[in-house]
Amino acid sequence: MTGVSAREIAGVVAGGRRAVVGGLRLPALARRWPGARHVRVELLAGLVTALALIPETISFSVVAGVDPKVGLFASFTISVIIAFTGGRPAMISAAAGSMALVAAPLVRERGLNYLLATTVGVGLLMGVLGVLGVARLMRFVPRTVMIGFVNALAILIFTAQMPHVIGESWKVYVLVAGGLAILLTVPRVTKAIPAPLVAVAILTLVTVCFHVSVPTVGDEGRLPSSLPVPGIPDVPLSWETLRIIAPYVVALTAVGLLETLLTAQIVDRMTDSTHDPNRESWGLGIANIVNGFFGGMGGCAMIGQTIVNVNSGGRGRLSTFAAGGFLLMLVVPLRDLVRHIPMSALVAVMILVSVMTFDWRSIAPSTLRRMPRGETAVMVATVAVVVPTHNLAYGVLVGTVLAALLFTRRVAHRTLVTSVLDPEGRERIYAVQGSLFFASTDGLADAFDYARDPARVVVDLAQADVLDSAAVATLDDVRAKYRERGTEVTLVGLNPRSATLLRGLSAEPTPEPALKPALKPDAEPDAEPASGAASATTPEATPEATGSVRGVD
Repeated sequence: MTGVSAREIAGVVAGGRRAVVGGLRLPALARRWPGARHVRVELLAGLVTALALIPETISFSVVAGVDPKVGLFASFTISVIIAFTGGRPAMISAAAGSMALVAAPLVRERGLNYLLATTVGVGLLMGVLGVLGVARLMRFVPRTVMIGFVNALAILIFTAQMPHVIGESWKVYVLVAGGLAILLTVPRVTKAIPAPLVAVAILTLVTVCFHVSVPTVGDEGRLPSSLPVPGIPDVPLSWETLRIIAPYVVALTAVGLLETLLTAQIVDRMTDSTHDPNRESWGLGIANIVNGFFGGMGGCAMIGQTIVNVNSGGRGRLSTFAAGGFLLMLVVPLRDLVRHIPMSALVAVMILVSVMTFDWRSIAPSTLRRMPRGETAVMVATVAVVVPTHNLAYGVLVGTVLAALLFTRRVAHRTLVTSVLDPEGRERIYAVQGSLFFASTDGLADAFDYARDPARVVVDLAQADVLDSAAVATLDDVRAKYRERGTEVTLVGLNPRSATLLRGLSAEPTPEPALKPALKPDAEPDAEPASGAASATTPEATPEATGSVRGVD
């Protein structure tokens, strides 16, 4: 056996850094635990995030029409559980304003217990969708919609702070300005302590020591005095109950998953890492199920608090767990201290977060000049829908549909038909290029010269894809028109997928020769196929011409 030195074994035991020892591949005997500095950074990031969660959660509880403790306990429960079950470390999930807006009508009409039952239902549906892998659909959300989503959230975060500033005394403006100055100065001096924590501490000391009368956290709502206890929502177990809560379950699930998965992608870019969308989906589902039984409202990822956490140094699950743990500690045993924190300090933090969240490059003149107008329109439409409605699902849906329509229009104009007549004038070959589907085949049948073509016509589809029944119906129409004039027409060059679709849906017989390789005629067309979208149909030449090009509108 190869000799193994004590130093090599010690290297494996100490940190599991060496997978090969003395020529032998050994498993790591111990994991490398995070150092004290890493733990300190994670805990401080969690503390800062917890401070930012308190006023936001209280205000969201008011929006939903429930007691502040419902939102606060929900934020604690979700943050702690998602730290273990979630698929995106460092992301903060809690009671969210977007879900509070959707749930508010249910609370007004039916009361808190129906909200709790709905929260459990949301968790179950999120879990099922996560297991089914529905999160993969997020890849169909275009980048411009993502940018619009981020910019809209930045605007919402900023406007949410204005009620705490506008109409207040001049002291509030001074404190907010001082808080922003601290937030911008501290990182230049030291990064050992998060700047938001320094700003909150200094402004709290100033207001308490000098008896400055300004709105505080305690003015936002009554903080809870006891810990949450589990219970079952007091609603009848009947089909009627399911009928009442089902629409809210679906709507809240859609809003929650959209906001969560989009926020996870933002964190990916900020931290240069990746996340597991399916695990995040079912992990959030588990958190909401437990949350419902502990008397909390539905929750999802919160981009503002997530950015606070990441910018404060949070990178792992410990910061998410710490945010929930510190939140409970601050609102229950330390509530008499927390209630004195001036809202001006937290407003300053969130204003800076909104400025850092907004993608300023997306509206820079140089970017707007280079960006296609359609993509700019998608971004603006997403923002224009999200900001007034405060509903992220509406904005993402409108932006995605608009992007799909613009993409379809662009692809539809890339269909091109070229033709060449053989030297003896007995056969004309048409070459069709592009994706053939409902939007691109509208003028395809008109690109053929049925009256003047010779007795034999070949349609070469080697550079085309037949994608739907509309394309099949158009090709059937072409063949039927030629058959009426006694012209023999053959389809060639079909790829396997297009051939299968044509065989299955075509009303015209599709003989095997239609599947032979594309023809390569001796005569080449005089005009080369145009690249890009063809905006108009080019008139075809006379039958004596060698070739022609037609764009399909």
